[in-house]
Amino acid sequence: MTSTVWLVPHTHWDREWYEPFQRFRLRLVDLMDDVVDRAEAEPDFRFTMDGQMAAVDDYLEVRPEQTERVRALVARGQLAIGPWRVLMDEFLCSGETMIRNLEVGMADACRLGPVMPIGYLPDMFGHCAQMPQLLRHVGIEQAVVYRGVPAEVDRHEFWWRSPDGTGIRTEFLANSYGNAADVFGSGAAGARLEARLRTQSGAYADDFLAMYGTDHAAPLPSLMAEVAALQAVEGGPRVSVATLTEYLAEPRTPQGQLRTVEGELRSHARANILPGVLSVRWQLKEAMARTERLLTRWAEPFAALYLPALPGHYLSMAWRRVIDSSCHDSVTGCGVDETAVQVLARLQEGEHAAQAVRDRALTLAAAIAPAGSLVIANPLPTEREDVIDVTVPVPEHWSAVGFERPGGRVVAAQEISRPTTELARETVRSADLPRLMHRVHDRELFGLQVRDIELDPEARRVTFRLADHGDPDFDAIAAEALLHGAADAAPADAPWEVVTADEPRRRLAAAVTTPALGWTTVRVAELTATTRTAPSSATGRPGIRQGDRVLDNGLVQVRVDDDGTLTVTADGVTLRGVGRLVDGGDPGDSYNYAPPARDVRVSEPTAVAVTALGSEGPVVGALRVDRRYELPATSDLAGRSETTEPTAVAMHVELRAGEPFVRLRLDWLNVTRDHRLRVHVPTAEPAAVSHAQGQLAVVERGRTAEAGPVGEYPLPTFPAERFVDAGGVAVLLGRTVEYEVVDSPDGGTEIAVTALRSIGYLSRNVHPYRSEPAGPQLPTPDAQAVGPCHLSLAVMPHQGSWAAAEVAEATEAYLHPVVVTRGAAPAGGPLAQAEGLSLLGAGVQLVSLRRRADADTAVEVRLVNTSAQPTVAVLGLGAVAVRSVARVDGLGRELAELPTEEGRARIPLRPWEIAAVRVDVAAPLQP
Repeated sequence: MTSTVWLVPHTHWDREWYEPFQRFRLRLVDLMDDVVDRAEAEPDFRFTMDGQMAAVDDYLEVRPEQTERVRALVARGQLAIGPWRVLMDEFLCSGETMIRNLEVGMADACRLGPVMPIGYLPDMFGHCAQMPQLLRHVGIEQAVVYRGVPAEVDRHEFWWRSPDGTGIRTEFLANSYGNAADVFGSGAAGARLEARLRTQSGAYADDFLAMYGTDHAAPLPSLMAEVAALQAVEGGPRVSVATLTEYLAEPRTPQGQLRTVEGELRSHARANILPGVLSVRWQLKEAMARTERLLTRWAEPFAALYLPALPGHYLSMAWRRVIDSSCHDSVTGCGVDETAVQVLARLQEGEHAAQAVRDRALTLAAAIAPAGSLVIANPLPTEREDVIDVTVPVPEHWSAVGFERPGGRVVAAQEISRPTTELARETVRSADLPRLMHRVHDRELFGLQVRDIELDPEARRVTFRLADHGDPDFDAIAAEALLHGAADAAPADAPWEVVTADEPRRRLAAAVTTPALGWTTVRVAELTATTRTAPSSATGRPGIRQGDRVLDNGLVQVRVDDDGTLTVTADGVTLRGVGRLVDGGDPGDSYNYAPPARDVRVSEPTAVAVTALGSEGPVVGALRVDRRYELPATSDLAGRSETTEPTAVAMHVELRAGEPFVRLRLDWLNVTRDHRLRVHVPTAEPAAVSHAQGQLAVVERGRTAEAGPVGEYPLPTFPAERFVDAGGVAVLLGRTVEYEVVDSPDGGTEIAVTALRSIGYLSRNVHPYRSEPAGPQLPTPDAQAVGPCHLSLAVMPHQGSWAAAEVAEATEAYLHPVVVTRGAAPAGGPLAQAEGLSLLGAGVQLVSLRRRADADTAVEVRLVNTSAQPTVAVLGLGAVAVRSVARVDGLGRELAELPTEEGRARIPLRPWEIAAVRVDVAAPLQP
């Protein structure tokens, strides 16, 4: 017998979805106006604002005069707000983005009153393995979930545990976040509530949670009166109107009596998890990954280490753009086209802001690097050697060149090509010569600087000489007068030849060593018999062997086969058929893949061509494989069209010195609709499980997904943020993708990475893989992704496990290349370099590094142990001594001091532990 029904009035506010943000927002204002008025008039009324502060902030921006009324309701406990900024998708943003989401949401909520201390996760499409640890990292000790919970959970609460052992008490919304949404307003509230208790109370021992609300729904004006009428019925359960905070503050089942569930929650058994969102609108996934990396590995760290004035507000603005885009109806791409356009623009704003901060930090290094030199910056917290590919001025008479490093040694460079010096040649009338100066913007012409203008009256030729660094004494007025004089001395219609010429340049590649989270400078130097050379990965090796269809860097060998796929050998492992493309019909929607009843899969190209790019050398080798396919023009639920469209796919294949993987980039123009294109990578041995890195963990998955009695088909496609590994091969990823381990034609297995899902509807009412719609059936023509598409990845065959092969370390290097900018100090000066923060330790990865305030002398570092073994992270700050180190939580609150040794900090870490430390330094770290 149920003793108390805990009735929680709430709304689930999708900020942008089947309507764009501002259209939904007007409805939000109406809802919140009503909630505020109702709560003031009825002191027993309660409302839970969906666990996200964005909705409250969106309301108060329109109704700032309501701020004090809202603050009073929060203080009285009638309105529960926070802790999130937005309800994100847990698999399409990084772990750091989710921590910042909590940080921003809790800070915004604190300005209005107490924060709801609950990790409310009502509608996310599954839950990541580290979520319990992420919540505890900021001091939250309870979670609420709905989707993804496995069938083994038969009660309304369980103990959810992350890979590091951190657990959290978790309330399971066993009957959804709207199980009481239709109880009131019909005149039969008692009967409807009794029916709910009869059919839904099996998961509850005593009390029953009734979630009164659903998507964009407001509570009925009659709610409290109807509740009072229920209370007056003798023998019925007590109905207590409450916030989630009040409900979860009641005594709970002891932990020892709860079922423990380990890791991620991605079961289809209890609710749809809608896995198709992982691969629809690929541009959003790529923009999210790119912007997150710019913020966490460039803008914040380099600003913290090198900028005397921290652009804190600018970084905060960039983070808000990223966080707001991580909504579970935003980055997922499952909204209307107008929503997707806004999400992409928001991410691009965040990206541009992060670029601006990064470039400002590197400007300080460029300011002390001599003109003609290059500044090479490294975002990794370890010294590393990486390849630069630059086009720079080189005197024409030099035969062999390299790059001089600080200290005078020269690293050899590989010449890839020599661009032509002639940029333009044209004929103009003599009378028009003076107008040529109208093309010059200050001293800029064709993106370069004017160095000189040569006039040859006899040949009637004018030559504009350009360079990276022009003549600072160049006088545009004098130059125009010179051209006037030439024009006056010749007939008006006399033809003059006008040549625009660049200085001699060469495209060069070199493997250059850079300090940890720091920078170095190099400049082009001639290689002679007496040149002191610096060691590099290219030293002592035969270089990259390159033939018409072959690449070999000594670690990895690649051969292009007749069908355009690759045979790749590394670490004693050979893979055949790498890069096979498989295209099938997909008349599904943004939420779920759907195969046609009569599918036609295309995997064989109609034409293949291979082109060698560049020439053999010590640093890099590349080929381009062009394949042409005839793909069905469209699909519907019955089958694929007989009409086909030609689709050309170019695959850039690249090996670099010292890298244990082959880089691939696929580019194509998508001209067909309603289909799914996947890139297949064979495994070295049949794979029963896969491992994928994402959200600060590496998760093991089988080849099946748990199904339920109704709902969606349990398609075993899974997310991977950074890499996926199975059967002796790792695929390193440039963006979050959907993957599946599938059977291969030869009886083995393959990793199938979805490059593109091209779909035309937000949701379909009739779907072969889903029993009910996930939203309204609205057309989404932009989600067909017609136009240019690309996918970058790398393939790494290996022996043993992903951990033994150091796949995570290889992924770090692949995802975070060096950045090159140009020196701006007077030419001829010395070359310099600077080391920032270094981080050592088996399995240890940097997550973020920042200063919280401009006047702060300390930096805050978040790190994770990506290993199943305990480890010790050793942290240092270049030549600057570490004065003190303290462990802090995710909000920067100090937990415990740590000892330092010789100016370095040693941080013990549990397996898979996420930790943050505050490092106070003896002096600011600047160039």
